[in-house]
Amino acid sequence: MTTGGHTRSLDDAPQLKWELPNWAITCMSVAFVIIAWEFFGRDVNPVFGSYPTAIAQAFWELVKSGQLLAALIQSLRAFVVGYALSVLVGVPLGLIIGRSRFLEAAIGVFITGAYAMPLVALVPLLVLWMGLGFAVKACVVFLMAVFPIVINTWLGVRAVPKTLIEVGKSFVASDFTILRRIVLPATIPYIMAGIKLAVGRGVVAMVIAEFFTAISGLGGIIINAANAFDTAKMFVPVIVLMVLATMLNSFVGFIERKVAPWQVELSGREES
Repeated sequence: MTTGGHTRSLDDAPQLKWELPNWAITCMSVAFVIIAWEFFGRDVNPVFGSYPTAIAQAFWELVKSGQLLAALIQSLRAFVVGYALSVLVGVPLGLIIGRSRFLEAAIGVFITGAYAMPLVALVPLLVLWMGLGFAVKACVVFLMAVFPIVINTWLGVRAVPKTLIEVGKSFVASDFTILRRIVLPATIPYIMAGIKLAVGRGVVAMVIAEFFTAISGLGGIIINAANAFDTAKMFVPVIVLMVLATMLNSFVGFIERKVAPWQVELSGREES
Protein backbone atom coordinates (compact mmCIF):
# COMPACT_ATOMS: atom_id res chain seq x y z
CA MET A 1 0.00 0.00 0.00
CA THR A 2 1.53 3.34 -1.21
CA THR A 3 0.69 6.66 0.48
CA GLY A 4 2.40 9.91 -0.63
CA GLY A 5 5.39 8.11 -2.08
CA HIS A 6 5.82 5.93 1.03
CA THR A 7 5.09 2.25 1.16
CA ARG A 8 3.00 1.16 4.12
CA SER A 9 2.38 -2.47 4.90
CA LEU A 10 -0.81 -3.81 6.42
CA ASP A 11 1.20 -4.82 9.50
CA ASP A 12 1.74 -1.13 10.27
CA ALA A 13 -1.99 -0.49 10.50
CA PRO A 14 -3.35 -0.11 14.05
CA GLN A 15 -4.71 -3.36 15.38
CA LEU A 16 -8.06 -3.30 17.16
CA LYS A 17 -7.92 -5.38 20.32
CA TRP A 18 -11.17 -6.64 21.78
CA GLU A 19 -11.50 -8.70 24.91
CA LEU A 20 -14.45 -10.11 26.75
CA PRO A 21 -15.28 -8.01 29.83
CA ASN A 22 -14.79 -9.61 33.21
CA TRP A 23 -18.51 -9.75 33.98
CA ALA A 24 -19.16 -11.70 30.75
CA ILE A 25 -16.47 -14.26 31.59
CA THR A 26 -17.91 -14.62 35.09
CA CYS A 27 -21.47 -15.08 33.76
CA MET A 28 -20.35 -17.73 31.27
CA SER A 29 -18.40 -19.57 33.97
CA VAL A 30 -21.35 -19.58 36.36
CA ALA A 31 -23.73 -20.67 33.58
CA PHE A 32 -21.43 -23.55 32.63
CA VAL A 33 -21.24 -24.78 36.23
CA ILE A 34 -25.02 -24.55 36.70
CA ILE A 35 -25.75 -26.42 33.45
CA ALA A 36 -23.21 -29.15 34.27
CA TRP A 37 -24.55 -29.40 37.83
CA GLU A 38 -28.13 -29.70 36.54
CA PHE A 39 -27.18 -32.38 34.02
CA PHE A 40 -25.13 -34.59 36.33
CA GLY A 41 -26.97 -33.76 39.57
CA ARG A 42 -30.20 -35.41 38.45
CA ASP A 43 -28.49 -38.81 38.52
CA VAL A 44 -27.45 -38.41 42.17
CA ASN A 45 -29.56 -39.86 44.98
CA PRO A 46 -31.56 -36.93 46.49
CA VAL A 47 -30.32 -37.91 49.95
CA PHE A 48 -26.70 -37.31 48.92
CA GLY A 49 -27.07 -34.33 46.61
CA SER A 50 -29.35 -32.07 44.64
CA TYR A 51 -29.45 -29.97 41.46
CA PRO A 52 -30.18 -26.30 40.65
CA THR A 53 -33.86 -26.57 39.67
CA ALA A 54 -34.71 -28.50 42.85
CA ILE A 55 -32.75 -25.97 44.92
CA ALA A 56 -34.57 -23.10 43.17
CA GLN A 57 -37.91 -24.72 44.02
CA ALA A 58 -36.87 -25.11 47.67
CA PHE A 59 -35.65 -21.50 47.64
CA TRP A 60 -39.04 -20.26 46.42
CA GLU A 61 -40.86 -22.28 49.09
CA LEU A 62 -38.67 -20.79 51.83
CA VAL A 63 -39.22 -17.30 50.42
CA LYS A 64 -43.01 -17.73 50.25
CA SER A 65 -43.17 -18.98 53.83
CA GLY A 66 -41.04 -16.04 55.03
CA GLN A 67 -38.65 -18.45 56.74
CA LEU A 68 -35.63 -17.53 54.61
CA LEU A 69 -35.97 -13.78 55.08
CA ALA A 70 -36.44 -14.11 58.85
CA ALA A 71 -33.40 -16.42 59.11
CA LEU A 72 -31.28 -14.14 56.92
CA ILE A 73 -32.08 -11.07 59.03
CA GLN A 74 -31.34 -12.99 62.22
CA SER A 75 -27.98 -14.18 60.91
CA LEU A 76 -27.00 -10.83 59.44
CA ARG A 77 -27.53 -9.02 62.74
CA ALA A 78 -24.76 -11.01 64.43
CA PHE A 79 -22.55 -10.88 61.33
CA VAL A 80 -22.80 -7.11 60.84
CA VAL A 81 -22.04 -6.33 64.50
CA GLY A 82 -19.15 -8.79 64.78
CA TYR A 83 -17.66 -7.87 61.40
CA ALA A 84 -17.94 -4.11 61.97
CA LEU A 85 -16.21 -4.47 65.35
CA SER A 86 -13.44 -6.53 63.76
CA VAL A 87 -12.75 -3.74 61.25
CA LEU A 88 -12.93 -0.99 63.86
CA VAL A 89 -10.54 -2.86 66.18
CA GLY A 90 -8.35 -4.69 63.66
CA VAL A 91 -7.22 -1.78 61.47
CA PRO A 92 -6.03 0.55 64.29
CA LEU A 93 -4.45 -2.35 66.16
CA GLY A 94 -2.55 -3.46 63.06
CA LEU A 95 -1.33 0.09 62.43
CA ILE A 96 -0.14 0.48 66.01
CA ILE A 97 1.64 -2.89 66.10
CA GLY A 98 3.33 -2.22 62.77
CA ARG A 99 4.61 1.17 63.92
CA SER A 100 5.75 0.11 67.40
CA ARG A 101 8.73 -2.20 67.75
CA PHE A 102 7.89 -2.79 71.41
CA LEU A 103 4.27 -3.79 70.77
CA GLU A 104 5.25 -5.92 67.81
CA ALA A 105 7.66 -7.87 69.99
CA ALA A 106 5.27 -7.98 72.96
CA ILE A 107 1.95 -9.01 71.41
CA GLY A 108 2.75 -9.90 67.80
CA VAL A 109 3.36 -13.53 68.74
CA PHE A 110 -0.07 -13.72 70.42
CA ILE A 111 -1.81 -12.26 67.36
CA THR A 112 -0.10 -14.77 65.06
CA GLY A 113 -0.85 -17.66 67.40
CA ALA A 114 -4.50 -16.69 67.82
CA TYR A 115 -4.93 -16.53 64.05
CA ALA A 116 -3.70 -20.13 63.72
CA MET A 117 -5.68 -21.39 66.71
CA PRO A 118 -8.91 -23.32 65.96
CA LEU A 119 -11.30 -20.80 67.47
CA VAL A 120 -14.19 -23.21 66.98
CA ALA A 121 -12.87 -25.06 70.03
CA LEU A 122 -13.54 -21.97 72.13
CA VAL A 123 -17.23 -21.72 71.21
CA PRO A 124 -18.43 -23.96 74.08
CA LEU A 125 -16.44 -21.82 76.51
CA LEU A 126 -17.87 -18.62 75.03
CA VAL A 127 -21.35 -20.09 75.43
CA LEU A 128 -20.66 -20.60 79.16
CA TRP A 129 -19.58 -16.95 79.44
CA MET A 130 -22.23 -15.28 77.26
CA GLY A 131 -25.11 -17.71 76.95
CA LEU A 132 -26.78 -18.86 73.75
CA GLY A 133 -28.06 -15.54 72.41
CA PHE A 134 -26.97 -12.74 70.13
CA ALA A 135 -23.84 -11.73 72.06
CA VAL A 136 -21.99 -15.03 71.66
CA LYS A 137 -22.71 -15.15 67.91
CA ALA A 138 -21.36 -11.63 67.38
CA CYS A 139 -18.32 -12.51 69.52
CA VAL A 140 -17.53 -15.61 67.44
CA VAL A 141 -17.76 -13.58 64.22
CA PHE A 142 -15.50 -10.89 65.71
CA LEU A 143 -12.84 -13.38 66.83
CA MET A 144 -12.79 -15.15 63.48
CA ALA A 145 -12.67 -11.95 61.42
CA VAL A 146 -10.39 -9.64 63.40
CA PHE A 147 -7.08 -11.49 63.06
CA PRO A 148 -6.78 -11.44 59.24
CA ILE A 149 -7.39 -7.69 59.36
CA VAL A 150 -4.81 -7.12 62.10
CA ILE A 151 -2.15 -9.26 60.44
CA ASN A 152 -2.62 -7.83 56.94
CA THR A 153 -2.58 -4.27 58.26
CA TRP A 154 0.49 -5.02 60.34
CA LEU A 155 2.32 -6.51 57.34
CA GLY A 156 1.27 -3.56 55.21
CA VAL A 157 2.82 -1.11 57.66
CA ARG A 158 6.04 -3.12 57.70
CA ALA A 159 6.09 -3.06 53.89
CA VAL A 160 6.04 0.74 53.64
CA PRO A 161 9.40 1.85 52.15
CA LYS A 162 11.65 3.40 54.77
CA THR A 163 12.58 6.15 52.33
CA LEU A 164 9.02 7.50 52.48
CA ILE A 165 9.12 7.64 56.27
CA GLU A 166 12.53 9.28 56.20
CA VAL A 167 11.17 11.96 53.89
CA GLY A 168 8.44 12.68 56.40
CA LYS A 169 10.93 12.88 59.23
CA SER A 170 13.13 15.21 57.19
CA PHE A 171 10.18 17.63 57.09
CA VAL A 172 9.91 17.32 60.89
CA ALA A 173 6.50 15.62 60.64
CA SER A 174 5.10 14.14 63.82
CA ASP A 175 4.58 10.39 64.20
CA PHE A 176 0.82 10.86 63.88
CA THR A 177 1.23 12.87 60.67
CA ILE A 178 3.55 10.23 59.21
CA LEU A 179 1.02 7.56 60.13
CA ARG A 180 -1.91 9.46 58.61
CA ARG A 181 -0.27 10.94 55.51
CA ILE A 182 2.31 8.29 54.55
CA VAL A 183 1.78 4.94 56.26
CA LEU A 184 -2.00 4.70 56.02
CA PRO A 185 -2.31 5.47 52.27
CA ALA A 186 0.48 3.01 51.47
CA THR A 187 -1.16 0.35 53.64
CA ILE A 188 -4.68 0.60 52.19
CA PRO A 189 -4.26 -2.32 49.71
CA TYR A 190 -3.15 -4.58 52.58
CA ILE A 191 -6.02 -3.39 54.77
CA MET A 192 -8.56 -4.09 52.03
CA ALA A 193 -7.06 -7.53 51.43
CA GLY A 194 -7.46 -8.31 55.13
CA ILE A 195 -11.04 -7.04 55.13
CA LYS A 196 -11.83 -9.27 52.13
CA LEU A 197 -10.34 -12.30 53.88
CA ALA A 198 -12.34 -11.46 56.98
CA VAL A 199 -15.61 -11.59 55.02
CA GLY A 200 -15.27 -15.31 54.33
CA ARG A 201 -14.12 -16.10 57.85
CA GLY A 202 -16.93 -14.00 59.30
CA VAL A 203 -19.60 -15.80 57.26
CA VAL A 204 -18.20 -19.19 58.33
CA ALA A 205 -18.11 -18.02 61.96
CA MET A 206 -21.72 -16.89 61.75
CA VAL A 207 -22.88 -20.35 60.68
CA ILE A 208 -20.64 -22.13 63.20
CA ALA A 209 -22.04 -19.98 66.00
CA GLU A 210 -25.58 -20.92 64.96
CA PHE A 211 -24.63 -24.60 64.95
CA PHE A 212 -23.17 -24.53 68.47
CA THR A 213 -25.57 -22.08 70.13
CA ALA A 214 -29.33 -21.63 69.81
CA ILE A 215 -30.09 -23.26 66.45
CA SER A 216 -31.48 -20.34 64.47
CA GLY A 217 -30.90 -18.22 61.39
CA LEU A 218 -29.46 -19.70 58.20
CA GLY A 219 -27.46 -22.22 60.22
CA GLY A 220 -30.70 -23.42 61.77
CA ILE A 221 -32.20 -24.04 58.33
CA ILE A 222 -29.11 -26.06 57.35
CA ILE A 223 -29.27 -28.19 60.51
CA ASN A 224 -33.02 -28.81 60.34
CA ALA A 225 -32.94 -29.63 56.61
CA ALA A 226 -29.99 -32.00 57.08
CA ASN A 227 -31.82 -33.80 59.92
CA ALA A 228 -34.83 -34.20 57.62
CA PHE A 229 -32.63 -35.39 54.72
CA ASP A 230 -33.97 -32.50 52.62
CA THR A 231 -30.79 -31.84 50.65
CA ALA A 232 -32.29 -29.30 48.25
CA LYS A 233 -33.53 -27.18 51.15
CA MET A 234 -30.17 -27.53 52.90
CA PHE A 235 -28.37 -26.10 49.85
CA VAL A 236 -30.50 -22.92 49.83
CA PRO A 237 -28.82 -21.14 52.78
CA VAL A 238 -25.41 -22.42 51.63
CA ILE A 239 -25.83 -20.75 48.24
CA VAL A 240 -27.31 -17.62 49.84
CA LEU A 241 -24.20 -17.35 52.03
CA MET A 242 -21.93 -17.80 48.99
CA VAL A 243 -23.75 -15.03 47.13
CA LEU A 244 -23.67 -12.83 50.23
CA ALA A 245 -19.90 -13.27 50.67
CA THR A 246 -19.31 -12.58 46.96
CA MET A 247 -21.38 -9.39 47.10
CA LEU A 248 -19.58 -8.20 50.22
CA ASN A 249 -16.19 -8.81 48.60
CA SER A 250 -17.30 -6.86 45.52
CA PHE A 251 -18.46 -4.03 47.79
CA VAL A 252 -15.10 -3.95 49.57
CA GLY A 253 -13.38 -3.88 46.18
CA PHE A 254 -15.59 -0.96 45.15
CA ILE A 255 -14.61 0.95 48.30
CA GLU A 256 -10.94 0.19 47.63
CA ARG A 257 -11.21 1.66 44.12
CA LYS A 258 -12.74 4.80 45.61
CA VAL A 259 -10.27 5.35 48.44
CA ALA A 260 -7.18 4.09 46.58
CA PRO A 261 -7.76 4.60 42.83
CA TRP A 262 -4.01 4.64 42.22
CA GLN A 263 -3.79 0.97 43.18
CA VAL A 264 -5.69 -0.10 40.03
CA GLU A 265 -3.21 1.83 37.89
CA LEU A 266 -0.20 0.39 39.71
CA SER A 267 -1.49 -3.16 39.37
CA GLY A 268 -1.96 -2.70 35.62
CA ARG A 269 -5.40 -4.31 35.71
CA GLU A 270 -8.51 -2.74 34.32
CA GLU A 271 -11.89 -3.26 35.90
CA SER A 272 -14.61 -4.09 33.42
